[in-house]
Amino acid sequence: MTKTQCLAGAALAAAVFATAAPASAETLFKIVTVKDEITVGLNDAELKELGGDAGSIAKAIAAKGSLTLWQYAVTQKDGERSVAPRAKIGVLANTSLRVEPYTQPFKVLPHE
Repeated sequence: MTKTQCLAGAALAAAVFATAAPASAETLFKIVTVKDEITVGLNDAELKELGGDAGSIAKAIAAKGSLTLWQYAVTQKDGERSVAPRAKIGVLANTSLRVEPYTQPFKVLPHE
């Protein structure tokens, strides 16, 4: 096997993996308080507007006093599980609020 064939094979494998697992435009976060926790999703534009990470979301909630976000939940349709928007909710600032990235194995559906 020549060097060119190896490079071509590596490029083909990278292309296959890139198309097999498309990047989601929704990023999920878990908001944790003393009483409960919820999963919320932000699209790329919303996330960029708030600063791009969990810490900036927490700072935005604290600075503004509240933030309106989409709550996400696991759903099942035709035997396939996914994480879909459930409702638009208001998150109020709290001294014991924590925001952390949330990962899960299911497909994430975008919100409106």
